[in-house]
Amino acid sequence: MLYLRLSFLLIFPLLCTHRPAQQKPKTDSAYTYKPASRDGKGKMYYGREIAQVMSFEGADWLERNNRQEEENTALAISKLPLKKNSVVADIGAGTGYYTFKIVRRVPNGRVYAVEIQDDAIAYLKDRSKKLNQLNVSVVKGSDKSPNLPDAAVDLAIMVDVYHELYYPHEMLQGIRKALKPNGKLLLLEYRAEDPAVAIKELHKMSVTQVNKEMKANGFQLVQDGEFMPIQHFLVYQKD
Repeated sequence: MLYLRLSFLLIFPLLCTHRPAQQKPKTDSAYTYKPASRDGKGKMYYGREIAQVMSFEGADWLERNNRQEEENTALAISKLPLKKNSVVADIGAGTGYYTFKIVRRVPNGRVYAVEIQDDAIAYLKDRSKKLNQLNVSVVKGSDKSPNLPDAAVDLAIMVDVYHELYYPHEMLQGIRKALKPNGKLLLLEYRAEDPAVAIKELHKMSVTQVNKEMKANGFQLVQDGEFMPIQHFLVYQKD
């Protein structure tokens, strides 16, 4: 059911961090700029306007009771290509909704919970301590890098995060560097191809658009899982 999502979308602009459109720096050749739309930043990447970021004030929405019913998060986690000793990076971890479920599947591995918002980092550290999750490492990333060790990660995931990255090119290069030679990158993104998915347009992505951006950064699609109710399940590997 998507009824609660519709009410959230009415207040979503209040939960976003608004930044004025910036002038294009001389070295910022990966991007172009235009006047920002209501839900965007005015910064374009391969023809796509980058969406506004949801602030941590929206944390309750990430932990809403009907999220499993709407998105079937349990199915997504069951389909992750993991072993018991896998190292996972949950980039844009938010409240750790996925982090603290994934860690149960990697008892001999590790999950890096990567965030850039200080409130989220404090929340993740406190929650990890309360749950006594010694296999979770909270990492403060930047808008250009996940700040992860080189060649250390088996699987990096971004759950409804990629479309908000202010520097997608730089972040993808940072993720690529952090992945092991056979490491994978998973994107869960709301389906732009489906008008019935009641999410604002800039917060949805099509497979065609994602593939275009991934290819430009040295990733190839190895799994297009269309088994989720309202999201794409897209797995990429380094070329």
